[in-house]
Amino acid sequence: MDKGNIQKFAVWARKELIEQVKLRAYWYGVTEEGYGELGTTAVNGKTLTPAERDQRAALVREVKEKGCPQVMEEAAYTWFNRFIALRFLEVNGYLPSHVRVLSDPEGRFRPEILSAALEVELPGLDREYIEGCIRDNRTEELYRYLLLAQCNALHEALPVMFERVQNWTELLLPDHLLKEDGVLGRLVKDIPEENWTDQVQIIGWLYQYYNTEVKAETFALLKKNVKIIRERIPSATQLFTPDWIVRYMVENSLGRLWLEGHPDKALREGWRYYLDEAPQEPEVQVQMEALRRDYAKIRPQDIKVIDPCCGSGHILVYAFDVLIEIYRSQGVRERDAVAMILENNLYGLDIDPRAAQLAWFAVMMKARQYDRRIFVRKAKPQVYSPKGYPEGEEFGSLLTVEKLEPEPETISMYEDDNYNRWRFRRVLAGKYDVVVTNPPYMAVSNASPKVQGYIKKKYPDSKSDLFASFIERCGKFIGKGGYQGMITQHAWMFLSSYEKLRGKLRLTDTVNMVHLGARAFEEIVGEVVQTTSFVFRQSHIAGYKGTYCRLIEPTTQDGKEEMFLAGENRYTAQQDNFAKIPGAPVAYWLSNKLFALYENGITMDSVSHPKVGMQTSNNDKYLRLWFEINYSEFGGDSFNLKWVKYLKGGAYRKWYGNLEYVLFYNHSPNFILLQNNARVLEISFLNKEKCTWTDLTSGNCSFRYAPKDTFYDISGHCFFPNAQDQLWLLAYTNTKIFSMLKYIFNSTFHCQVGDVAKIVVPMLNDEHKENISVTARDCVRLSSFDWDSFETSWDFRRHPLV
Repeated sequence: MDKGNIQKFAVWARKELIEQVKLRAYWYGVTEEGYGELGTTAVNGKTLTPAERDQRAALVREVKEKGCPQVMEEAAYTWFNRFIALRFLEVNGYLPSHVRVLSDPEGRFRPEILSAALEVELPGLDREYIEGCIRDNRTEELYRYLLLAQCNALHEALPVMFERVQNWTELLLPDHLLKEDGVLGRLVKDIPEENWTDQVQIIGWLYQYYNTEVKAETFALLKKNVKIIRERIPSATQLFTPDWIVRYMVENSLGRLWLEGHPDKALREGWRYYLDEAPQEPEVQVQMEALRRDYAKIRPQDIKVIDPCCGSGHILVYAFDVLIEIYRSQGVRERDAVAMILENNLYGLDIDPRAAQLAWFAVMMKARQYDRRIFVRKAKPQVYSPKGYPEGEEFGSLLTVEKLEPEPETISMYEDDNYNRWRFRRVLAGKYDVVVTNPPYMAVSNASPKVQGYIKKKYPDSKSDLFASFIERCGKFIGKGGYQGMITQHAWMFLSSYEKLRGKLRLTDTVNMVHLGARAFEEIVGEVVQTTSFVFRQSHIAGYKGTYCRLIEPTTQDGKEEMFLAGENRYTAQQDNFAKIPGAPVAYWLSNKLFALYENGITMDSVSHPKVGMQTSNNDKYLRLWFEINYSEFGGDSFNLKWVKYLKGGAYRKWYGNLEYVLFYNHSPNFILLQNNARVLEISFLNKEKCTWTDLTSGNCSFRYAPKDTFYDISGHCFFPNAQDQLWLLAYTNTKIFSMLKYIFNSTFHCQVGDVAKIVVPMLNDEHKENISVTARDCVRLSSFDWDSFETSWDFRRHPLV
C-alpha cells in the first residue's frame, strides 16, 4: 500500500472539497458574511424549486447553530466519506446494481453508470429525464443525477453512511464531478484498486490523513495556549493502530476468553499473536480452574465486545473475524453467525461522527464479506457517535450512565437525535465481557475547562491524560472475569502522578503486556510517544504471574513485531511484587533479588536526602558565566555572598565538572526574592557535603562531586550524604544499575529528585564502602584534573600539554 499517495490525496481532497462546498453554498446565498432571508425563493438570479427552498432553509439553520466554517467542514467530510464508500463498494463488487459509479470495469475514470444510464436499476429514476440529458449532451448534469440516485438507493442497506441525501448536503454536492483532476478523478487514479481490498487499512489511513492539516493547526494553536475544543479532539488524537497490535489485543482478550473455557487447538494455532499463560503455582491454578468453569458456560452469542474509542473500526473488524472463527468452531453457519455478531456481540462508540460512520461502514463491509445478502437483512452494526447528545459530544465514552430511560418511539432510528442519544447511552450503560481499544492520548490540561473539570471530578486518580482516564473507564465497562485490552502511553507504569491509578489496577490481573516504548507507530518519529499494550483480567489472584514482552529496543514498528513473534525478551512477573517498590511501578524486568532488596532495604531518601534546588525565575538577571564578572569580585574560594558559585546541571559528565555559573546573590536572599515566583536556598546549604546531577539527560544519569560553597537550581539537583558516605554513594549513582533503577520511576529524559529518592541502596559493609570510596576519590581527582585543564574552568592554571 502506497501510503504516500493516500496521504497526498486525502490532504488535497479535504481542501478541495471545502472550497467546492463553499462555492455551492455561495450560489445559494450562504457565506460566512451572512445568508439573507431564511425563506427566500430566489438567489443569485435563480428561482429555487420547492425542494431547494427546503434544503436551503435546513442549511441556514445548520449555519445559525454551528457557524459557516463548521458546516462547510461537515459537508466536505460527508461527501468525502460517501465517495470513498462508493469506491470501496464498486471495487469489491458490493454495489447491488453491479454497475460501477466512479470508474469502468477496467478501472479507468470513466463511470460505468453513465454508459449504462438507461439500463441501470435504481429506485425512482426518471427515464425521460435521463434520455433528455443524453440527447442534449448534458453529461455532467446526468452524472450528478445518477450519483445522487445511487446514494439514495444505498440508504436502506447502509443508512449510516448514506443518510437520505434529500437534505441540505445535496445542495453542497460539488460541481464538475467529471473533471479528470477533480476529487473523483484523482480518487480513482491516485489510489490503486488493490489498496481497496482491505477496508480497514484504506479507510483508516484515509481518515487519519484527511485530518493531517487540522491536527497541525490544533497543535499550532496549542503552542499559543489555545485549548483543544471538542471538535478538534478527534483530529488531534486519532492514530491508526498497527495491525499486529490489534491482533495481539483481540486474540489475547476475546480469543483468551473463549479458549479458557473452550480449548481448541486449531483456533489457538491460527492466532499468531496469542500468548500462552505463564506457568503458575498450584494454588493459583486452583483459582484459575474456577474461572475456566465460568468461561465454559459462555456461548458465542453471549459474548459482548466493545471498543469505546473505535476510530475507523480497525479493532471491531478484526474482532468480527475472531468471532466468526468462534462461531464456526461451534458448527454455526457463517450467514447465521453474521447476524448474531451484529445483534449480540459487537459494539463501538466514538466521539467523532465521521469516525463512527466509517467504523459502521467497515463493520458492515466485513459482514458483507461473510454474507452476500446482508444488505437486505435487518441486522446492522451497533456503532454509534453522540451526535445530537451535548454531554456525549463533550465527554464521549468517559460518560457513565447509572440509569437508562425507556427506549423512545421513532419513525426512523437513523435520523432521530433522541433515538441516537438513547442508543449511545444504552451502550454506555452496558456491561461487557471484553473491551479492546486504542484511546486518545492528550494531556487533560490541554482540553477545554469543561472537560478538565469533568475529568478531575470523575477520574481524580487518572486526571493527567485522557488515555489514563480511559484505562479507568474501560475497567468499569467490564464484568467479573472479563478482559481489557488496550494500547496506551506507558507513563502510567512509572510516573508518580499515576500511583493511585496503579493502586486500583492491582485489583486486576495483568495477563500479559507488550512494552513497546518509542516508535511503535510508523507514523510517529522520535521518542515523544512511548507506548505499551496490555491485557487485564477483572479478577485478582494472589501470586498470579503475567507475561511481559519487552520490545523497547527495536526502533521500527516491524522490528518490534519481529521480536514479539520470535519470542525474545520475555519476562514473567508477579504483579504483587511491584508493591514492594516505592510508588509500585510496573517494573516487570526486575529480578527477585531486587524485589527482596527493596522489601528489606533502604532508599536514597533515607541516606542522602535529595532536594530540589532554588529558582531565580529570571536567569538572565541573576546568573552569569564566571568569566563574565569582575575578577576582583571573584574572591578566590569565597564569593562573600555577592557572587555565589551556582550548579546548573549541564552536559553529561561524571564525577566532577560543569562548574560554570555564578549567582548574583548581592549579600541577601531578599534581592532574589524580589522576583515573582523565586525560591532561594538557606545559607546553610553552602556548607553541606553534596553531589549534583543534571535533571535533563538523553541517556544514563551522570552524578558529580559538588564543592561545598555552591548553591544549585532545579536543573542541577543535589543530594546530601554524610561525609563518610559521600564518595561511595557518588560511585553507586554513576553505575548502570542505578540508571536502570531510575527508569523504574521515570522513563522520560528527566531524572528528578523524587525518582532518585526512591532508588534502593545496596547493603554494604564498611570495608566495601571504603574500597569503593577510594576508587571514587581517584575518579573525582582525574575528572577534576581534566576539567581544570581548560580555560573554561575557574581553577584553570595551565594546559597539560604546555
